[in-house]
Amino acid sequence: MLQTVPEAIAPAPARASRLTMRRRKALTTAATYAALVVTSVIFVAPIAYMVIGSFKPSSEVLNGMAGFAPTNLSLDNYTQVLGRFDSEASGYFAGFYLTSLIVTGVIVIGGLVVNSMVAYALARLQWRGREAVLSAVVLLVILPFEAIAVPLFYLMNGFRNTLAVQFLPFIGSAFSIYLFYTFFISIPKEIQESARLDGASAWRTFVSIIVPMSRPVFASVTILTFLAGWSSFLFPVMMIDQPSVRPLPLAIAVFKGQPPTDWGQIFAFGVLLVIPVVVVFLAFQRWFIQSVASSAVKG
Repeated sequence: MLQTVPEAIAPAPARASRLTMRRRKALTTAATYAALVVTSVIFVAPIAYMVIGSFKPSSEVLNGMAGFAPTNLSLDNYTQVLGRFDSEASGYFAGFYLTSLIVTGVIVIGGLVVNSMVAYALARLQWRGREAVLSAVVLLVILPFEAIAVPLFYLMNGFRNTLAVQFLPFIGSAFSIYLFYTFFISIPKEIQESARLDGASAWRTFVSIIVPMSRPVFASVTILTFLAGWSSFLFPVMMIDQPSVRPLPLAIAVFKGQPPTDWGQIFAFGVLLVIPVVVVFLAFQRWFIQSVASSAVKG
């Protein structure tokens, strides 16, 4: 039976080789962590700058590296942002927030229902024209919104300055359908066949079996759809000119253009704009990370 030669009595070349491998592994690990730290700083620094600047006077915000120093902090910028809107005819900050919440909520919830059912029909049901529809979905994934913005403007022109015009065109999403489809197609067919043998219909199988098993992809689609809907700017610029239905991204653009330009207040507005995105991500990050990890393993 072969035994491992103790390192103390191993030949000198073998000991040197093992020591070299350990050093290389340590250097590789250190380099990896250093790269991750640098990347994290690059991504976190702008957010930290915005958060710190939102609590500082405007004269100290755009002050280079000194802008990171947590000095002279107060809530004045936040109170002035709210008060500045409350005192003008341009609208109320709470109204902008409510508009974005309603529009984004309808896009997310409606999109989860519609896109998941379409994807399930493409992945598991057999019907004439299925392959053509799937090909169309794949082609639409690579089509940028800017390519259809003008035709969509003329199509929805009768609904200008309404909440509906901000969410109706975006409930159906080829990208979300494709994400659901790639996940549903990976679920073993035996599960569906067993449910069918037990007398479950296609709808019952989808609601009671497929949906509970698909939390990772639902979380991923929720986060991505919420981010896209919450930050939508181009179409509201084209369709909305009434403050009563103005979403937050459009409101901050108007806010920035109103004199006087106060960067402390603009940063505070930005923080208030980002908070819901962070909350949604934290709420669904567990399943989102699980979805990313499972995709990496499959790949």
